Amino acid sequence: MIKIDAFAHIMTEKYLAKYRKINPAIEKRIEVMTPPVVDLEIRFRLMSRYPNVLQMLTVANVPLETFAPNDSAELARIANEEMAELVIKYPDKFFGAAAALPMNDIDAALKEAERAVTQLRLKGVQIYSRINGEPLDNPKFKPLYALMAKYDLPIWIHPATNDKLDNDIGIFTWPFETTCAMYRLVQSGIFLEYPNLKFIVHHAGAMVPFFGERIKWVLSLVPQKFPNPHEHFKKFYVDTAVYGNTSALMCSYEYYGADHMLFGTDAPLGPRWGMVEDTIASIERMAIPEEDKQKILKNNAVNLFKLAL
Repeated sequence: MIKIDAFAHIMTEKYLAKYRKINPAIEKRIEVMTPPVVDLEIRFRLMSRYPNVLQMLTVANVPLETFAPNDSAELARIANEEMAELVIKYPDKFFGAAAALPMNDIDAALKEAERAVTQLRLKGVQIYSRINGEPLDNPKFKPLYALMAKYDLPIWIHPATNDKLDNDIGIFTWPFETTCAMYRLVQSGIFLEYPNLKFIVHHAGAMVPFFGERIKWVLSLVPQKFPNPHEHFKKFYVDTAVYGNTSALMCSYEYYGADHMLFGTDAPLGPRWGMVEDTIASIERMAIPEEDKQKILKNNAVNLFKLAL
């Protein structure tokens, strides 16, 4: 059966070459130092082990607004065009991509998002859990949410390290920052304003499933802008990139349900450059109906990304 990896990472050739010239500091990033992220030949050798797994591409985590603010719009255009070309050239490898955006310039970001969806036929956009330290509920980002709600395509949220917190190379910072981004979006009432807005968050929903009942109780202690805000956390979509941990997946499943979970591996990052086999096995071990496993592995992605499959 075809499986769709909804959160795979890449740095395309022309994009990376330009980025290296603009900011050589990215050479020290683990994303750049991981060969299959930047080398298609190596990537394809890995993917050949799992011929029924097709990837949705997202640009690997080196945020443009932080590392290349003066050239972010140009770099986003290059990356998006290259990903669109890869999807066309290798339909047996890639099923689509999420557009990179120059989020330090919201007007440029809106223009690129529009182009990516209408001309390049990308399947959504990717942003980070903070935009140069700014939270995602900043009103200046709302036009992007309105645009993606109009197209009914998702926004991927990748965690970004907060330099003001402990430098833990993302072990705890990333799930914390992801959870904080989700909280700010929920509290902003964005899902009331745009009921069909869809966000995809990494790593099974971060801290939210584990603390679901605590979130509900703590929010009940203070006045809220609208009823039952805790229920809005369940509007997010989450991936399965928890490195083969079935218990974590079951926690996420019990909170979000099968309809809001997407097969995602973090490929080709992580142990053994992607944990594809272990992630599939961790889903197969879940004590859930076979129909729900099929939703997670393929069907939800087909519906969310409007794929012809």
